[in-house]
Amino acid sequence: MEQLSKEYLDSLLSKYNADKKNDIVRHALTKSDIDILSSNQDTIKDMDFNFDINVKTMKATNQKASGRCWIFAATNFLREIIGKKNNIEFFELSQSYVAFYDKLEKLNYFLDAFIEMKDADYDDRTFAFMLQGIGDGGQWDMFVNVVKKYGVCPKNAYPETYVSSATRILNSLLNAELRRFACEVKTTKDVKALKEDYLTRFYNALVSCYGVPPKSFDFEYTDKNGVCHVEEGYTPESFFEKYVGNTLDEYVSIINAPTKDKPFNKSYTVKYLGNVVGGKIVKHLNLPMERMKQLIIGQLKDNEIVWFGSDVAGYGDRLKGVWDDGQFDFKTFIDLDLKMEKGDSLDYRSSAMNHAMCITGVSIRNNVPTKWKIENSWGTDRGQGGYYIMSASWFDQFTYQAVINKKYLTAEELAQYEAEPIELKPWDPMGSLAK
Repeated sequence: MEQLSKEYLDSLLSKYNADKKNDIVRHALTKSDIDILSSNQDTIKDMDFNFDINVKTMKATNQKASGRCWIFAATNFLREIIGKKNNIEFFELSQSYVAFYDKLEKLNYFLDAFIEMKDADYDDRTFAFMLQGIGDGGQWDMFVNVVKKYGVCPKNAYPETYVSSATRILNSLLNAELRRFACEVKTTKDVKALKEDYLTRFYNALVSCYGVPPKSFDFEYTDKNGVCHVEEGYTPESFFEKYVGNTLDEYVSIINAPTKDKPFNKSYTVKYLGNVVGGKIVKHLNLPMERMKQLIIGQLKDNEIVWFGSDVAGYGDRLKGVWDDGQFDFKTFIDLDLKMEKGDSLDYRSSAMNHAMCITGVSIRNNVPTKWKIENSWGTDRGQGGYYIMSASWFDQFTYQAVINKKYLTAEELAQYEAEPIELKPWDPMGSLAK
């Protein structure tokens, strides 16, 4: 390694002072944010809410101070199916109900993982990665596992609590206990009893924070004609069976991960990415971006929205609800060129999936999509009533996953999906949405 010498730093300062543009930038940054001063309005003139395909959907939801985006997006997808059957204007499925059982199942999954790794070295990379613990995040297949086992219920049957909407402290406490278990299990003689003790206390903590899960409820809703309906005597399982059934079995996850370790047209899974022990593994079919867009548009054309995963960490105006990689010109303003090839950005951890939403519309010019309409779960006071726009270039760069009905895949693609998946390492970026 080479030290930074005083002479070298003096030369850098001389070059900096020689460019008067740096004075303007430095003075401006004493009073303003980098994003504001780097804003490039020239690129977002056409980012309005007019779309060639625009699926009519319900009012946007709000995950608040939690990382349950994947659950909100998935329950938003399901409520459209239920809403169409009953001609419902608006309702929500309980995201907390799914989150409660997802947390419980994850805790059981991690306890078993630490039992499996009880003889691992402390500096083993997999063991160290697992010590990060659980979060609010998850994957489509993990959602399917939970709802097929426990069902779903309307939000009024299991409403939000303060903790379900603000999970940071609870997650911190749960993970501290998981680490203590990972420590104790290395020396205990009765692993089964130790696990039972931890599971009991985890369950009690979750019930205290989320509430007692409902055993039965009535489904009350008002249809688009203003008529109130009451359907009595459901359990979460019977409600799911009536309104969803085997529908979710028809959907598969496709990804666009153009990295050297993931050839296209093959299926992948991520080690230790899961929640329900014995449930369906998380599985993705890697496809080129152009094919991914074809499949998404095909589903939208049939008046069905699309659950998808992306990286929303950069190039977003969250007040206006616009994601566009051209709307901030950091290179001209502060000489930082952040652009990387998509595969490189994954390999070098510059980008990864961190948010799930639903695609509900698209504009197409000369058979090419130019912008996409998004149903987000950050409330209705941003974007257009909680709905957002993605530019075509942002979509190509930062969209990594979509869930598509199997009927849109070719027979060859379906066979590739159903083939034995290649197992990726636990820290692969295709598993990052679950953290």
